[in-house]
Amino acid sequence: MENKKDIHDVDGKAVNSEIKVMIPDVSALVVGALEAVLVSPQSLYTQPEYLSFEQISKRIKSEIFMVCHGRAISRRLKIREFQAFDVLELFSFVFPARPCQPTPRGLAAALNLPEPKSLAQEAQILPLAVSALLNALYDSTCEEKSDPHGIAQFLVRYRWPWALFVIEALRSGAEKRGGAQFPTYQFDAQALEVWKKLQEYSEYAPDPSLTEIPVEPIETRRRLAEMLAACVQGKVVEPRPQQADYASAVSQGFQQRTASGDPQFVLAEAGTGVGKTLGYLASASLWAEKNRRPVWISTFTRNLQNQIDGELDRLYTDPETKARRVVLRKGRENYLCLLNFQDAVYQIGLLGQDAVMIALMARWVAATRDGDLVGGDFPGWLVDLLGGPRVLSVADRRGECIFSGCPYYNRCFIERSVRRARRADIVIANHALVMIQASNGGDDLWTPARYVFDEGHHVFDAADSTFSEHLSGQETAELRRWLLGNEGEKKGRARGLHSRMSELIGSDRELSALLEEIVESVRLLPSNSWMLRLTGENPQGCAEEFFSLVRSHVLNSSDKGDAYYSVESETGKFGRTFLSVVSSFDQGLERIFNPMKKMVSILCQKLEDEESGFNQEQKRQIDFLIRSMERRGLQTLTAWRAMLQSLKQDAPLASDVVDWFRIERSNGREVDVGMFRHYVDPTAPFVEAVVRSAQGVVITSATLTDGGADDWSVAEQRSGAIHLKQSAFRARVPSPFDYASRTRVLIVSDINKSNIVDVSEAYRKLFLAAGGGGLGLFTAINRLKSVHERIVGPLDESGLPLYAQHVDGLDVATLIDIFRAEEHACLLGTDAVRDGVDVPGRSLRLIVFDRVPWPRPNLLHRARRKRFGGRRYDEMITRLRLKQAFGRLIRRADDVGVFVLLDPSFSDHLNLAFPEGVTPRYVGLSEAVRITQDFLKKAEV
Repeated sequence: MENKKDIHDVDGKAVNSEIKVMIPDVSALVVGALEAVLVSPQSLYTQPEYLSFEQISKRIKSEIFMVCHGRAISRRLKIREFQAFDVLELFSFVFPARPCQPTPRGLAAALNLPEPKSLAQEAQILPLAVSALLNALYDSTCEEKSDPHGIAQFLVRYRWPWALFVIEALRSGAEKRGGAQFPTYQFDAQALEVWKKLQEYSEYAPDPSLTEIPVEPIETRRRLAEMLAACVQGKVVEPRPQQADYASAVSQGFQQRTASGDPQFVLAEAGTGVGKTLGYLASASLWAEKNRRPVWISTFTRNLQNQIDGELDRLYTDPETKARRVVLRKGRENYLCLLNFQDAVYQIGLLGQDAVMIALMARWVAATRDGDLVGGDFPGWLVDLLGGPRVLSVADRRGECIFSGCPYYNRCFIERSVRRARRADIVIANHALVMIQASNGGDDLWTPARYVFDEGHHVFDAADSTFSEHLSGQETAELRRWLLGNEGEKKGRARGLHSRMSELIGSDRELSALLEEIVESVRLLPSNSWMLRLTGENPQGCAEEFFSLVRSHVLNSSDKGDAYYSVESETGKFGRTFLSVVSSFDQGLERIFNPMKKMVSILCQKLEDEESGFNQEQKRQIDFLIRSMERRGLQTLTAWRAMLQSLKQDAPLASDVVDWFRIERSNGREVDVGMFRHYVDPTAPFVEAVVRSAQGVVITSATLTDGGADDWSVAEQRSGAIHLKQSAFRARVPSPFDYASRTRVLIVSDINKSNIVDVSEAYRKLFLAAGGGGLGLFTAINRLKSVHERIVGPLDESGLPLYAQHVDGLDVATLIDIFRAEEHACLLGTDAVRDGVDVPGRSLRLIVFDRVPWPRPNLLHRARRKRFGGRRYDEMITRLRLKQAFGRLIRRADDVGVFVLLDPSFSDHLNLAFPEGVTPRYVGLSEAVRITQDFLKKAEV
């Protein structure tokens, strides 16, 4: 039974219940895994009302409630979205760009309210949170870049439930302070024009410094000691010998290179707890200061980007200094586009359903640090709350930017970050952006001299993704959209190449003719609804005919035609009909390629011609368009044509790439089909594009090597070091943690891993034995969903909240933040959670893997298996995955944890995945439950 103690005295804390403004007179609703709770805000001391899902689903149709995350409630009740006073919407209006977990507990923490301990107390906290938020508006005296009163007035028209309460709070507070005047607007959405108040960035001349002053190990040790001694949030970190040794080793990557064409290449493995982030930042910051050039720190996950940014508070204690010296960089699609946002604002009259979304985003645009919609200070839960596709429609899209032709070019979040990165000391990016940038496919032609690749065990996979080629329906349709614009769509600025070029070439007949030739030829590519035509066997044009034949070939060749997941087949030998369509498609792509290539050539000549008649601004726009056409058009078309040529019967087979046909599926629905090409060893193009142009490269991770202390072959192969003339400098610093006494590894031997009922029961018993703090890892999404459905209710009855990737509708970063904040919560996830979770302390004390994570046996893996050692390659990949997952369990010296595999087929060959002294034990489920409970309980004492 729940504790019915009133929220007003939770843990003996009194709540400030001063009501300065009125709040909605509606009941607060919280929905658990099995039941719903209603609490009246006017009678918090009365008993809460408990209702079944069926009862609350009926009442929700006729009543309006106060809720936290209405979409999550809709999913749990399995009903359509309903109108409500969603407290998260009010929070995002009052405190845009401020972090908050999308739960009643998260609201309580963000607003300094007592933590609710039960479902009833979660309901009781909601009206108190509303009072705190409206009181904050009432008391607000700070000047903002957006007008909350004007935006709220705008939202009255669109019946936003909170609008009148916001206006009342603002006006009452203003009257108390002397009757401040609120601005009036000439038209409805004028208050949303927040882009007009954004500061313009300044252009800087490039720094002529090209020095190469090395960093010595002794300097690195001194810098590390200074960073550790800095007091950040009242904490000083104790020096550790292992960390100083690691920092000294990493400094080898900041020496002058000794071989032409090869950088100083360092492979540095640092066990968990060594403190590698501060270790490599010591050398990187010194080199940047000495040489007045930035060092790029590359990561795989957004979580680590934010973690590195936080660690730099120890080096740059002044926020303004840090803002100049540290820049986070991501791909364009992560950032809000001001031109897209302007179009969305001016189309609200036609698309009223987006009014609340745009208004809340306007508040955020004026407050954001860098305009990052994905993983930045835009709440991940707000994407779900407002509708993911609608929110992300105002982000920049690949190839869409018109660069200096945009009226907001000098205010653009992306361009600001690009320019700041050139003058920063530390640029924190991700593997994908770094690789795209270095291969002449990014926003900036400038490339760094020094890199540190943290999470270096992901370099192989990141290179695989970056340097692969996809000749698919989605990709070709996207190229058509880039060239022609958003055909037939009401939303978006619909500026294709045709529109952008027409404004620049004016009356130039030759260029106009080439442009019309491109526009006419590109219509052979798939248009809107192409996937529906393919599944209905009604393709239009040679491109769709090609994809239709590919789809038929895959379905006929595969024995998994009805599979839940994607299916694939080898390319094989083809008859005349297929080859005829291939030839037609190739000729069609050539008709796009040739005029585009000629146009690029003419534009390049005109840029060099002083009498061309173009002014400086036009030349700048043309330069950007040339770059865009080269990398987005010509490079892509060249790769696609090469893939089509390889399908001919007499085409030689390339040994370094793998081609195959594939039908991509999502939740059992076909979403893409085409031909895919991957490098067998993607580190080869990675080295050519990224590594050889650099002066120094550091690859670091806790899991670079596999096997004994002298076995560096895996690290060298998967980092690309084997492609260099000069041997890599190697360093390994072991973890300071006592894993043998702080962890247990259990292999459950009496579970039928194919029986989802047995697997679910194992998860339930183990999570309960640990008292929460459990992370469940899965190799398949459908298994995750099945287990969640079976155990969410029993865990909720025991007071253990359960969250799940692919179920709760939240991004991985938000789920991990909730899991970290709620000590007794449990979380289910797949690879993305395994790679992104960093949860020290009791919030993570148990990891349960549903089965040994063997590689999926697809065609690409088969080619790599053949190249890299057969069965040994499979075991190596599996050991690294287990090693990475186990490394999540212990993040601090005082952490304890249990690692469980529900797979009796675990092989002793995989034992090297675990630290020295940690030996897996084969036990039955009952024994695993007992060991888990006793070990964790003993550790608490």
